[in-house]
Amino acid sequence: MEAGAANAERQPRYIHGTGRRKSAVARARLYPGRGNFEVNNKPARDYFGGRDIYQVMIAEPLRLTNTVERFNVQVRVVGGGMTGQAGAVRHAIARALVRADPELKAVLRRAGMLTRDARVKERKKVGLKRARKAPQYTKR
Repeated sequence: MEAGAANAERQPRYIHGTGRRKSAVARARLYPGRGNFEVNNKPARDYFGGRDIYQVMIAEPLRLTNTVERFNVQVRVVGGGMTGQAGAVRHAIARALVRADPELKAVLRRAGMLTRDARVKERKKVGLKRARKAPQYTKR
């Protein structure tokens, strides 16, 4: 076999995707495997403190596409809080799945998992207590 042919047939070790939500950024890697899920080198259940809502949220793209048992997932996530990080992880996994199999794009798009949630905290304005809360009005 020629050297060029061997390189053309070589499969990548992993498929990656980047996801964002609020100020959290997640980088997911999908390896061929049996369904192990790691977030920042910890099992996902330990990282998210056993809260079931986050477990459901991060595994949703895999469940919708019936690929739970096909990939081992390894995620690095930084910034934001728990909810933002869980949303970023879900976005990253959905993007990586589309890279792995473009036919899954329609299913994930319909579920709204490929769209970046652009909602972020609004900045505080001058003269106000918060972004929109005005100081209390006093007549006298």
